[in-house]
Amino acid sequence: MQFIRDIYSDARLAGRPVLSLEFFPTKTEEGERTLLEKTVPALLAIQPSYCSVTYGAGGGTRDKTLGIVDRIQRTHHLPAMMHLTCVNSTQAELGSVLDEARTRGIQNILALRGDPPPGSEFVKTEGGFEYSRELVAFIRQRDGFSIGTAGFPEGHIAQRDGKLVDWQYLAEKINAGADFIITQLFFDNADYYEFHDHLVGKLGITVPIVPGIMPILSAGQTKRFVTLCGAKLPAQFLRRLDELDGDDAAVLAYGIEYATEQCASLLEFGVPGLHFYTLNKAHSTVQIARNLGLPTA
Repeated sequence: MQFIRDIYSDARLAGRPVLSLEFFPTKTEEGERTLLEKTVPALLAIQPSYCSVTYGAGGGTRDKTLGIVDRIQRTHHLPAMMHLTCVNSTQAELGSVLDEARTRGIQNILALRGDPPPGSEFVKTEGGFEYSRELVAFIRQRDGFSIGTAGFPEGHIAQRDGKLVDWQYLAEKINAGADFIITQLFFDNADYYEFHDHLVGKLGITVPIVPGIMPILSAGQTKRFVTLCGAKLPAQFLRRLDELDGDDAAVLAYGIEYATEQCASLLEFGVPGLHFYTLNKAHSTVQIARNLGLPTA
């Protein structure tokens, strides 16, 4: 399997964007079968270069995440990246996870501070890490991994000193050894452009800065997501969601239309790729790729 840093390097030389996907571990065996036997194969039609699999709040899905990443790579021959967080883990435990990942042929890690269990605040585990830049440096000391990190175009919701301070901390993660940035979801491209220009022009960041796109599936779900992550909804976008609320098919179609326009503008800007938060669904992401005229199988 390729290192993701090499995937972006090769795509840059070829003058093409990288398409990537994010999945989450399912709660049931049936859901996992659907993901691996239906959703992933359907998404292979848009020729993604890699995918990632999340690590639940509190690190509670560790074994499932490892298993799904392993199966995607072995069954579908698609490079898969494992999320890894600092939450509820000592350095020794994190090292054990990395050792197991290595034995399974998993060589791409998205290093995150991570979310605490619902209803609680993040507290550093005794013997663990408080910041994701420490986790990045820890992984970098162990050969054989390509490391991604998260970036927040609107600033991290927990960063009370503002987005410029948050972006400075992101630069520290890059300096610690991260190879590329995947952004939190956003709905106003102006936020990404400001974020990108500050990182590149002011902070000298040269690694790929990959926009994260979430095609909306329902009005209520979208509003819950943005509340959790701190992203804002443009006024016109929110008005249209409210108009369509209750008509799930219309909301789905609008989500595809909006994300297509968003992605087209980002590609014109010259982004290195598009990372789709699929929510374990294939239809919207496949349709967006086709709308953009991107190669499909």
